[in-house]
Amino acid sequence: MTLHRYRSHTCGALTAADAGNNVRLSGWVHRVRDHGGLLFIDLRDHYGITQCVIDPDSAAFSTAETVRSEWVLRIDGEVKLRDAAAVNSNIATGAIEVFIREIEVLSEARELPLPVFGDAEYPEDIRLRYRFLDLRREKLHANILKRTKIISAMREGMEDAGFTEFSTPILTASSPEGARDFLVPSRIHPGKFFALPQAPQQYKQLLMVAGFDRYFQVAPCFRDEDPRADRLPGEFYQLDLEMSFVTQEDVWNTVEPVMTSIFEQFAEGKRVTGTWPRIPYDEAVRKYGSDKPDLRNPIEMQAVTDHFRGSGFKVFAGQIEADSKVEVWAIPAPTGGSRAFCDRMNAWAQGEGQPGLGYIFFKDGQGSGPIAKNIGEERTEAIRVQLGLADGDAVFFVCGRPEKFYKFAGEARNKAGFDLDLVDTEQFALCWIVDFPFYEWNEDEKRIDFAHNPFSMPQGGRDALDSADPLSLKAYQYDAVCNGFEIASGSIRNQEPETMVKAFELTGKSREEVEEQFGGLYRAFQYGAPPHGGAAFGIDRIVMLLCGAQNLREITAFPMNQQAEDLLMGAPSEASAKQLRELSIRLNVQK
Repeated sequence: MTLHRYRSHTCGALTAADAGNNVRLSGWVHRVRDHGGLLFIDLRDHYGITQCVIDPDSAAFSTAETVRSEWVLRIDGEVKLRDAAAVNSNIATGAIEVFIREIEVLSEARELPLPVFGDAEYPEDIRLRYRFLDLRREKLHANILKRTKIISAMREGMEDAGFTEFSTPILTASSPEGARDFLVPSRIHPGKFFALPQAPQQYKQLLMVAGFDRYFQVAPCFRDEDPRADRLPGEFYQLDLEMSFVTQEDVWNTVEPVMTSIFEQFAEGKRVTGTWPRIPYDEAVRKYGSDKPDLRNPIEMQAVTDHFRGSGFKVFAGQIEADSKVEVWAIPAPTGGSRAFCDRMNAWAQGEGQPGLGYIFFKDGQGSGPIAKNIGEERTEAIRVQLGLADGDAVFFVCGRPEKFYKFAGEARNKAGFDLDLVDTEQFALCWIVDFPFYEWNEDEKRIDFAHNPFSMPQGGRDALDSADPLSLKAYQYDAVCNGFEIASGSIRNQEPETMVKAFELTGKSREEVEEQFGGLYRAFQYGAPPHGGAAFGIDRIVMLLCGAQNLREITAFPMNQQAEDLLMGAPSEASAKQLRELSIRLNVQK
């Protein structure tokens, strides 16, 4: 039989059934082991690893002695069964080994700047500069493969749900809303710029006006933002979708089963929420201190203001008396009832820039600690009963105006939950956060601003914009949340041109500015726009969750570093004088 030039099998294909056959493999040298004369070469390719063996009597032994890690070889040999004691059940080819007859070196590798064998931590700048080597490492290689499979499953799920994939432009107009744009200079129109899309928001709405009923896209999005662990600098991908003639309930009921199925397919045994709870924004903030709560943590906060009103704990009682908007929130901590744990939480709070974290802990049927002593047994017992606490439990308190402390309270809830091992890490806890505020107060600019998506429909429509306090308005706006991460954002859109103008006017924009800055949408809405809504799921965050990674760079093939640089390709780079002249650009770089 004539063998293929490079391989008859992949390095993950051979089994006991192939014993006795002559085969040809090609791949990378994963590692070389010398066992008293016998050389073992683990050969690796995209599909797996095969153990290859050669003894000094072989004509190819002198070549085998020269090979090093990550050289690329072609190996011919005979498949033999391993001894029972040597079978490796951790790999697909663990029942066999290949006795080498011939070796061809296809490519040599220089001394490696980072190890490929094993997944040990290594400096990130080296990993990113030599990303092609980093991607050969088992865990990262598997993460990237899992990413492609997740995206493929998303496409399949959306098509099964009746959606059609459309592509929208990459070169578009700059948007005055949202994050900072990446600008692309136009050579043909000197002094003018395209922008890379922050999201396909306006285009997908225009597709609904154009009569396409259900749109989706695996869409690249570009935002010139500072990097952080759960957001890459530069570009990211989202599963973008839009639907016509729908209420927000229709959107939830359509996409929730698709996304639940995605999580179930890739959860690797972890439980996945079946029916996602729908939690109003205000309730999420009060119970969890966050609009992206980690529902794996059973701790729920409660207001206990009345128990401190007029009490002997003057630190809280004085604030309550002086300001009617002051509240006291309790953060229950089941099993946290020791002074040592309470002191650790208090020290953590001080490290977060807080004056401290008051507490009561319960033992021998009574509450202990300075707060319990100050408010007395009756109030302490009333707090214990309200929160359903028992001996061995504790409770922490925060006091002030909720809008100023709720985020810290949420962080304290998270810390207590994780430190006390209350968080069930063997699940993906999904929910919808609904009824977001339509507007918020912009303290820097002393004006009302959109709290979320400016294209959302306010609950109550135009009438509410005309008559209600803007800061009291809710939006048909919703987020999907998983394990403390926002994984999607969406809304029912405002497709009424005059309502759209009014919504922007309340933030200080004139009709003329709306028509100029959102001309495409505004013009389209004059010609019969269907009620429509949708969402966008963050693919990178979903993959990060499903891979159990802590950082988006662990699930992205070629990411930038924390300084928004591509160390592999050397981007961003300087443009030549000729390129700048063609673009009519003169640099004025500030030192």
